[in-house]
Amino acid sequence: MSLDLVKKLVILAKSNIMQSNNIDALEAIRIKFLGKKGYLNQHIKNINDTPSDIKPKLGAAINQAKKDIYTLFIEQKNILQSKNIKNTLITDTLDVTLPGRLSDIGTHHPITSTIKRMKIFFNTLGFSIIHSPEIEDDYFNFDSLNISKYHPSRDEHDTFWFDEKRLLRTHTSGVQIRAMTNKTPPIRIISFGRVYRKDYDQNHTPMFHQMEGLMVDSHVNFSYLKKILYDFLYNFFEKDIILRFRPSYFPFTEPSAEIDVMKQETGNWLELLGCGMVHPKILHHVDIDTKKFSGFAFGIGIERLTMLQYNIDDIRVFFKNDLQFLDQFKQYKDI
Repeated sequence: MSLDLVKKLVILAKSNIMQSNNIDALEAIRIKFLGKKGYLNQHIKNINDTPSDIKPKLGAAINQAKKDIYTLFIEQKNILQSKNIKNTLITDTLDVTLPGRLSDIGTHHPITSTIKRMKIFFNTLGFSIIHSPEIEDDYFNFDSLNISKYHPSRDEHDTFWFDEKRLLRTHTSGVQIRAMTNKTPPIRIISFGRVYRKDYDQNHTPMFHQMEGLMVDSHVNFSYLKKILYDFLYNFFEKDIILRFRPSYFPFTEPSAEIDVMKQETGNWLELLGCGMVHPKILHHVDIDTKKFSGFAFGIGIERLTMLQYNIDDIRVFFKNDLQFLDQFKQYKDI
């Protein structure tokens, strides 16, 4: 192989490229000259037969020839692609009278919609939103909330434990301790999140959502707590409902209460939420002066409210990702 032959191959390649009039023909020319079995690569195999004093010049000439041919190939390809686009714009027509393609309109999950409505109500009362971890230790989940070492909720058949200290939180009440530890009164906070218990039936799932509320200030009393929660429930359901405020027991509140709603279809009472005045022992744990301040707390099951709002009788449908079920909520006004 000689330098003259390399020059002749370059001239031939350029001539073929310039005469090509479509992308496929151009690609065939590229393969013909630059492919693994192309002219230039075939001649490279024979370079060993070339005298040693010519080899460097010949190798450099072949490499330069490859670059020149490839550069011209790209330029011609761009030209042909531009022509194709112009021809398409000229020949293709668009019927602007054709109807557009309709796409499905999504909606928020009913649990998400409930949380948004709850946030709006309590934000207007000055409650700020804070977050707490879903993996808790036994101090924040049990000890600091005055729950004894022998309480049944600590058993493995009720709670998801990682080891002797860490667990998936069973309620959002641990956020009370975190808030009162990091903040000084007055305190008004709410917190939303997933909680975990070993239950699964029509009314329970291993994972569900709760909202926790806490208020600590001077002149906070039981009547204030009842008024806020009643106002919230009347606002949330946007209809006449019959509520019952009855005494109850929780280790971390004293006195404690629960609020029930009457199901109009059956006349039966259904528990909605638990609440109470923060237990003095809890306030002492976080160094809040009980002579100056008092507080109340409440916990609300978000699935329970959502089921009542939309007349759903099985909590498990929230987590099945059934589009047919979720499509029903497009008819409801989202916030």
